[in-house]
Amino acid sequence: QVQLVESGGGLVQPGGSLRLSCAASGATFSSYSMRWYRQPPGKERELVAGITSSGGSTNYADSVKGRFTISRDNVKNTGYLQMNSLEPEDTAVYYCNIRRWAVEWWGQGTQVTVSS
Repeated sequence: QVQLVESGGGLVQPGGSLRLSCAASGATFSSYSMRWYRQPPGKERELVAGITSSGGSTNYADSVKGRFTISRDNVKNTGYLQMNSLEPEDTAVYYCNIRRWAVEWWGQGTQVTVSS
């Protein structure tokens, strides 16, 4: 059974930083591309960032470019999302997702709240 467990969310002031982690088990993590999505209150889920299985290529939503960094450690079976210069608009539940061909898995989500 594949399991993804996110951690690292919480309450942070505007301009602050958080690092989210996504620990994978039950899958060959290095075979999957990984993405972070978020769902703001009352809105649809949106793609935040993605990284290839090897970590050699990344992509970001325009709204987070230059502020967020996606990375992964295939030895530790863990993915990360470093979030800097956080804004209230970044408030959302953040989900990690791994995908290989038509197979994908989701984590349970972690809440990020940016507020003073």
